[in-house]
Amino acid sequence: MKPEKALENPIVFIVDDDVSVRESLEALVDWAGWNAETFGSAQDFLARPRISAPSCLILDVSLPGLSGLELQELIADERIDMPIIFITGHGDIPMSVQAMKAGAAEFLTKPIDDETLLTAIRLGLERSRTALANETEIKSLQARYASLTSREREVMLLVISGLLNKQVGAKLGISEITVKAHRGRMMEKMRAGSLAELVRMSVTLRLTPTRNPWQFSSGS
Repeated sequence: MKPEKALENPIVFIVDDDVSVRESLEALVDWAGWNAETFGSAQDFLARPRISAPSCLILDVSLPGLSGLELQELIADERIDMPIIFITGHGDIPMSVQAMKAGAAEFLTKPIDDETLLTAIRLGLERSRTALANETEIKSLQARYASLTSREREVMLLVISGLLNKQVGAKLGISEITVKAHRGRMMEKMRAGSLAELVRMSVTLRLTPTRNPWQFSSGS
């Protein structure tokens, strides 16, 4: 039985210069209940604006102009939420190794078994959902951290370093009562229910102590 499409559906991008292959893959993706968008070249695909929805890319290795491997290299950093499934009619082991080392989800040789491809797509879309959820969480944490005052950031760094309120006060030259006030507002703004949760947030934000114990550095 053909699966029913959801109202908000993942997108499977298909890039292949063979129109018959594109149409065949599009029909399979549509049958499985996902949305398909097809492109005849890497350049056409690059012209398509990025989306914020679960997606994966079925990509032919040999394309006119920009090759599939070259396209993978171009989008590797900015589209980590879009796993790539390579397809080829004449791939070799070095080519597949190169693609997989660069982060490809799968490397399949034509003719491709439908169930094998559908399984690869399902796994790719699940990876995409996870990556998008992580990206959303990081952006939310960054926004919360940006809302802190300079003093609250200093308190946060010292707290996650394991210092008690009294020790934090001594480092900053403020009273323990003032530290508690800053700490309370900081925890509320960060939506941290415990010190352990705050530490996990700091790891995600890549906050690290420096030689100056109340300064911080934030990795981007």
